[in-house]
Amino acid sequence: MVRGKTQMKRIENATSRQVTFSKRRNGLLKKAFELSVLCDVEVALIIFSPRGKLCEFSSCSMDKTIERYQKRQKDRENSTKAVEENMQNVKEDAPSMAKKIDFLEDSKRKLLGNGLEPCSLNELQLLENQLERSLSRIRAKKNQLVWEQIEKLKEEERRLGEENSKLREKCGVQPRQSSTSKSDELHIESMEVETELFIGPPERRSIQKP
Repeated sequence: MVRGKTQMKRIENATSRQVTFSKRRNGLLKKAFELSVLCDVEVALIIFSPRGKLCEFSSCSMDKTIERYQKRQKDRENSTKAVEENMQNVKEDAPSMAKKIDFLEDSKRKLLGNGLEPCSLNELQLLENQLERSLSRIRAKKNQLVWEQIEKLKEEERRLGEENSKLREKCGVQPRQSSTSKSDELHIESMEVETELFIGPPERRSIQKP
């Protein structure tokens, strides 16, 4: 015989209602016990019958479980209260924040050269001074980066030169001379050649008489 689906409504017959209560109470207590054992959880169950009779189950101590529950509820209420206070502060600060945002956007437009029509001469002078200070800081930072890059390149050049010298020594190749020393040697040789051309007495020439 197929069991019909129980309708979720109050049982009108008192005897049937009492029988159903007893059966489902015992089943609920059994399920609470199984849940606490199988899943290793803290379970507390409190039931009052229609006549006011107390039925309870606790996996450890009912008082400790209730105290833990009350503490958790208090913490939740405090957390909710803190959130509500923060929301209230945000609502109060919203108008001032909106004004600050509008001011910053207006300043940005003016720095970009837009919306300058209502500006006075003093305001324009202040904008110009601010742009000059910003440009000065930008140039200083740019020069700093350029010099740092130059120093890095010099260091890299020195390191590559040392590696080149080590490789030449390892391969038995004479180190290359700098272009400055070569030009000096060529200059000295040219001076010696010019000096050798003037060694000795000057050549005599015969003068023909008319």
